[in-house]
This record gives sequence, structure tokens and C-alpha cells, in this order.
Amino acid sequence: MVTIIDTGFGERPDFCAAYLLVESGRAALIDCGTLHSVPRMLAALDAAGVARDAVDHLIVTHVHLDHAGGAGALLRELPSARLVVHPRGAPHMVDPARLIASARQVYGDDLFDLAYGGLVPAPAARVVEAADGAVIDLAGRPLLLAHTPGHALHHLSVWDARTRSWFSGDIFGISYREFDVDGRPFAIPTTSPVQFDPAQMKASVQRMLAESPEACFATHYGRVADVARVGAGLIEQVDAMVAIARALDDAPDRHDVLKRELTALYVERARRHGVADAEVQVPALLEMDIELNAQGLAVWLERERRQAPQAV
Repeated sequence: MVTIIDTGFGERPDFCAAYLLVESGRAALIDCGTLHSVPRMLAALDAAGVARDAVDHLIVTHVHLDHAGGAGALLRELPSARLVVHPRGAPHMVDPARLIASARQVYGDDLFDLAYGGLVPAPAARVVEAADGAVIDLAGRPLLLAHTPGHALHHLSVWDARTRSWFSGDIFGISYREFDVDGRPFAIPTTSPVQFDPAQMKASVQRMLAESPEACFATHYGRVADVARVGAGLIEQVDAMVAIARALDDAPDRHDVLKRELTALYVERARRHGVADAEVQVPALLEMDIELNAQGLAVWLERERRQAPQAV
């Protein structure tokens, strides 16, 4: 059984998901939202009839706060659970001071408290660093952990052979159900700052497609089928977004123009997908994602410039 849990992030329904997997009375959670999401996570366990001491694993796809901000607090309620996290992310779960400082700098104290509510450190003894290709056991149900960078260096995805599905965090894009047309999903990549890398993102998507999955369970939002088509579209869009960013590298008003060009790209693709009123729906539903994608592309451009060979 796979249960989608709306974590309530952003005060928008069907925006940010966590997942509950149950096998022979034992459970695993994949992602958990923010500190504010903990009551929703516990309520989902209660609704599924899962005792809190029956949760063996809390797996976070990466340590961005909308995915993992509530992990430390949630562990306090789940006495048997271990926190499974990418090795790059594990130190930030044990000592979240840098995560908190960075988020406060970006959002300001008031918005940080409103959106995230703070972070509780995870006990080091209960943190498991997930090696690439490691398998964890859920009552005889193997869950494969794959490092899938591109959105973040500390990103992992979970392959569940039972359902032939990936739990993909943010690496398989953003796919809101409002954009579904006749059951067919529409998705865009998420290139948010600060570790977007186009080559890594495309390689991660291709690695996931190589398993011929029946579905991906994205954090934003829910079950995405027709995976081969969606994955090919994500790769195409990464290339298109990179081309747009490079063409605007020296533009004096780069950020604003980049947002307009990304919006135009997504509107055109949504229109081709069959989304009604795409020119209205895309800016309305993707406003925050377009802003973050533009920021991430700008950070990538600056990093690429720093790494470019210097003329002698």
C-alpha cells in the first residue's frame, strides 16, 4: 500500500506530498514536510492504522526544508524509526544550524517561522547515511536507494520494485494535478538554487527511466504515470532552459527576462499538452516555481563562469 500524505506546506492543497508505505504491519515514510507538518504525518499513520512504533524508516529524498524540515521532531514520535538520508545531507540533520541560518537569510525571520517553524536536530545514533545502491528492508520488501543529483547534490530517490515506482523527491520534476489532461500528466524540471546541474539532472532522469517504471511519486505532487513520455519531456526542457539562460547571461535585467522566457516556454509546452487557458494557468500555478527556477539557473551560470578556463 502507498498512501499520499498532503503535508500542508504553502497552505495550498495537493502541493507538497509525503508517502507512507506499509508492508506486513511495518511502515516507512518517504519525506515528511516541515515542523508544521508533523501533526499531519501522525494523523496519516493513525488513519492507516499504523502504530507509531511500527514505523521502521523515515527516508528523506533531500534536506530542503519542505521535504525534511520536520524529520527531527517526527523522530521523537516514532521510537523505532531510523532517519535515512544522503551522506551529504546527514550532517545537516544532526546539526541543522547552517540550514536554519541559510533559510533565515533567504526568507527572513518572520517568513521562515511562518513557513517552516524551525528544525529539531536528529539524534546521530538514529541517522543512516544512504550509500548509492544500498537497499533497506521493509518487512521483506526491498527499497533501493539511488543517488540522483541534479536538483541537489544530496538528493536520493527510492525504487520500490513491488510497485515498480520511484519516489523521486524533486529530481523527476514538478507535476501538479491541475495540469493533467485526460489523465496525462504535465511536468517541468525544478532547477531551484543552489546546486542545479543540467548534466547531472538529465543523467538522473535517464537512470530512473532505465528501470521502465510504471510511476514516479513526486513530492510536488503525487503519482505521475506515463513516465517515459514525461521523462523525455523533462530532458528536453532542461536543454531548453539552459539555452535560454546562456542566451541571457549578460543581460542587465537577466532575472526578470529569464522569468518571462521560462514562463513562455512552460506556457507553450502546456498549450501543446492540451492545458486549457495555459497562458493564465501556468503563471498562476507556477509563479513560485518559475521564480526559483530562474534563481537556480542564475546560480548555475555564475558557477559555470567561475569554472571556465581563463584566457592567458
